[in-house]
Amino acid sequence: MFHKVKTVSALPDYKMLVGFVCGTTKRYDFKPLFDRHPVFRSLCDVPGLFALAKVDAGGYGVCWNDDIDIACDELWANGETVSTPFDGLLAFSDATNMWGLNESTLRKALSYGKLKAGIDAQKYGKQWVITEAAMRREYGDPKAEA
Repeated sequence: MFHKVKTVSALPDYKMLVGFVCGTTKRYDFKPLFDRHPVFRSLCDVPGLFALAKVDAGGYGVCWNDDIDIACDELWANGETVSTPFDGLLAFSDATNMWGLNESTLRKALSYGKLKAGIDAQKYGKQWVITEAAMRREYGDPKAEA
């Protein structure tokens, strides 16, 4: 199962904070890769390259250029789970993909009071977010990883 990447942030000492679509955040240490896989050595040899990390198309990993990338499964399996203030928050689009619902289902649940605005879900600008706990309470376990 893929654990798609949503965000990446370079940290000091060649570590990276990786946010996954499911709401989990992991810290991944790249230093062990420098000796095992020479292609990753350029991340520390070329000044500023490590900080240019971006989410690969589709969220299937992290890339720097055409030569250097790392798969989402590696980041998930060998990253250390860390707590953030945003743990358990999902965009409506991600939640509906994971639970196999239509986005209008969540909007209707808010308007009918099944989900409580400001408690279960909140709008930030044009984007609605919902807690994973509210999704599990109302819709059970996710059908698939987004």
